[in-house]
Amino acid sequence: MSFAYLTGRFSQIGTLLKWAAAVIPMAAAVGSLCALFLWALDRATETRFEYPFLLFALPVAGFFIALVYHWIGRSAEGGNNLIVDQIHEPGAGVPLRMAPLILVSTVLTHLFGGSAGREGTAVQLGGSLASAVGKAFRLDSSEIRLMLMAGIAAGFGAVFGTPIAGAVFALEVLTVGRIQYEALIPCLIAAVTGDWVCHLWGIHHVAYPIAFGSGAPFELDIKLFAEVAVAGIAFGLIGQIFAETSHGLQTLWKRLFPFAPFRPVVGGLLVIGLVYALGTRSYLGLGVWSPNPADPTILGFFDPSRADYWSWLLKLVFTVITLSAGFKGGEVTPLFFIGAALGHAIAQLIGAPVDLFAGLGFVAVFAAASNTPLACTIMGLELFGAGNTVYIATACFIAYVFSGHSGIYLSQRIGVPKNDAGLIPPDVSLREVREIGRPAPVTSLLDRLGRQASAARTKTPSIKDQEMQFSHALTHSDVGMIRIYLKPREKMPSKGARSLWSSRPLYRELVLEAKNAGLMNAVAHHTHYGYSNHGKVEDFGSEIRNPELTMCVEIIGHRHELENFVRRHGGMLHDKVIIFKHLEHWSISNLHLVEKTIIPQSEDDETIADAG
Repeated sequence: MSFAYLTGRFSQIGTLLKWAAAVIPMAAAVGSLCALFLWALDRATETRFEYPFLLFALPVAGFFIALVYHWIGRSAEGGNNLIVDQIHEPGAGVPLRMAPLILVSTVLTHLFGGSAGREGTAVQLGGSLASAVGKAFRLDSSEIRLMLMAGIAAGFGAVFGTPIAGAVFALEVLTVGRIQYEALIPCLIAAVTGDWVCHLWGIHHVAYPIAFGSGAPFELDIKLFAEVAVAGIAFGLIGQIFAETSHGLQTLWKRLFPFAPFRPVVGGLLVIGLVYALGTRSYLGLGVWSPNPADPTILGFFDPSRADYWSWLLKLVFTVITLSAGFKGGEVTPLFFIGAALGHAIAQLIGAPVDLFAGLGFVAVFAAASNTPLACTIMGLELFGAGNTVYIATACFIAYVFSGHSGIYLSQRIGVPKNDAGLIPPDVSLREVREIGRPAPVTSLLDRLGRQASAARTKTPSIKDQEMQFSHALTHSDVGMIRIYLKPREKMPSKGARSLWSSRPLYRELVLEAKNAGLMNAVAHHTHYGYSNHGKVEDFGSEIRNPELTMCVEIIGHRHELENFVRRHGGMLHDKVIIFKHLEHWSISNLHLVEKTIIPQSEDDETIADAG
């Protein structure tokens, strides 16, 4: 055994002890706060059931919550997305005020009847305390990144009683299709410590028993496996619908009510209206338990003697309205409710085991909405046991694929695309992909199948036949193209009270301005290796995107339009490398007036501006 080998092992032990010394106190504090939060949540729920008239104060509570965030919340309003952003690109950090703000506002949301969860609160408690500890220990940016991930693991593991799932969730949630293994040990220590300390305070979690397959050796049932796979598709699509509806309605609220405190007032009134229109309060709060045995609850969906087909849809509507309007909490427990209710309904329709399918929906809809199939599979094992591992993994994996490039956390980055790998730029966020408007896997698949079927039915005629069958006309005109080289980190100046983390990237602003100017084409190209303006050669970072790696915005139009565009936006472009290229625009038309654009290669490059 060599001296170098021993030195390396001692170095690893030293690193482990260092992280344990930093993470354990933080995770213990997060576990204690989660215990306080869960206790307060139970008391708030009991009070709401005891005093039903509290529902009428929901709009007032929402106005108060939004007003406090508007006055003193500032960047804390970003919630889980702020934490994910700070892990990807460390900046000002996560403010410590996020912890008390989210704890109190979530309890108020549940006290007055909002349909929300608790995961968002736990994650924000963890992220806030982790950031504070990182600053206290004077950790560098890479170490603070790992500490924030450990904070997520501690909060998630403590609030759900699933420490291993909490650790894997923190590793998996940041980047779609990629796990951040460098934080493996800190996240494991944090999740186990947070869950253990939460239990020490006397907090216990609801047990969800699945009788199917328990105690017997596993034997694959092919028919049941196929039914689980089909249910997984449904779970994935519902997860996508939940995420996209939430984001779309949130955008609508912002457009209709620029002053944020007005949004939860209207949202609260809508919730009250739905309660009286439907004649039920069953879809308020968490939905884990109810003093009324007839009410639909998560635990009740595991009971095969019940028959419930639409609770998943009603809970989705109540939750989307509550959270998009600005009330606080989380999406996960409502997603558990929606998934368990949907699994229950599917099982009732096809004659499958109800308790099994309720459990599959419980974890698979969350896997679809959060893009964390491995963490949700492990959560299923921790909650339901290992007897149905194959079915749990199948449901979670298929749901993940069929949810498309959507999710409840828009700051997630695309590491490995689920589809259209050549069309999605590397390491972009779900927020950017959503605005680009990439198709979901099911849409893309159907499009491809349709094109293949059409090609199979159509016999390709010879060139002579084509000339006889069609009348083509070719016209061309001179156009030009400019390529603008810049860095992805460059942003537009913040407007008003908007913080830097929410500022629009400069490359996106240029594309939008080109659209407003009526130019023909504008696209942004991300790169993997290179330099610009005599600068340093930069490489693509697989785990953390490199904000210094040069990218290119390409705009096509007539030369005078391009010159006017560059002059108009000189303030943004004065230090950028800008290249002009002469091109020809070809228009091909036939009897059906089909038009397409062909841009040939050209070596006729001409520099408009190069400040370097």
